[in-house]
Amino acid sequence: MDSPTPPRPPRPHRIAVLALEGVPPFELGMPSRVFGNAFDEAGNPLYEVTVCTADGEPVTSDAGFTVGVRSGPEALAAADTVVVPPTHAMDGLMRGAPLPPELVDALASIRPGTRIVSICTGSCVLAAAGLLDGRPATTHWAHAPAFQRAFPLVKLDEDVLFVDDGDILTSAGVAAGVDLCLYLIRGDHGTAVANRAARLCVVPPWRDGGQAQYIDRPVPEPTLATTTATRAWALERLSEPIALAELAAHARMSLRTFTRRFRDEVGMTPVQWITGQRLEVARQLLEASDLPVDLVAHRSGFGSANSLRQHMRSTLGISPIAYRRTFQPNSPAPTHH
Repeated sequence: MDSPTPPRPPRPHRIAVLALEGVPPFELGMPSRVFGNAFDEAGNPLYEVTVCTADGEPVTSDAGFTVGVRSGPEALAAADTVVVPPTHAMDGLMRGAPLPPELVDALASIRPGTRIVSICTGSCVLAAAGLLDGRPATTHWAHAPAFQRAFPLVKLDEDVLFVDDGDILTSAGVAAGVDLCLYLIRGDHGTAVANRAARLCVVPPWRDGGQAQYIDRPVPEPTLATTTATRAWALERLSEPIALAELAAHARMSLRTFTRRFRDEVGMTPVQWITGQRLEVARQLLEASDLPVDLVAHRSGFGSANSLRQHMRSTLGISPIAYRRTFQPNSPAPTHH
């Protein structure tokens, strides 16, 4: 009797990275590096990354070397996700200059419903194409004022590392593109796959705060204390109630000083940060365990299933049960008594 043929692994998610004239090499190679380290449990690649140009011809990077590609706009038409890195050769976009005709045609070839992602000032290309009109987005904080003047219809948020607006996602400068790539992997395949990809890239799975912590501002005196040790202390106690006064006392600062220092270092308030960390713990437990939602809420520090539900709905737009079903389709339905 013939042995059954093993099932073929699902088709990898197709990603097209659009290389533009003047592209920085780091941002161009980032998607291939990060998504290329995402595998399923059997070791099958979960993404297929293709670098292309608007017309299939080589482009010159801002480092002076030529980037040769094997694909043109047909890769954009076949992609499930299109990534647009920045370019240093289209500064005129922020002064009202139009997109080159071949780029307009290339962007028009993207199928409706395709996920579109920009890295750094790649958001200028999307904005110039009208794709961000009336939508929230971000870009590198240093270019935010010029961006806002050039594209007043875009709801720019210069304080965050990236913005997820469903089918269009934009990231802030340079390494924020890594954060966004890992965020996409986590949303597509769960925390475990994203964490594994992050470890292979030797980067943190996620970073706290937003761009606010990187905006140029006077450097504090080296003798001043930081909140780093207190954040580490809090991470060990997320399942317990943590009062703001306790955090300040651990840092040996007044409440006012601690709150100001924390926001300067992390880019958000202590309460916002703790809530975000607790949500991360809850997500991991929902993805990788069969614990009841009540117990997930307790272990992540939300206290009750209702509190966890409210926070997940306001932040992620989804309930804990629905979130678990995304990553554990065969999980049993909740029982009601």
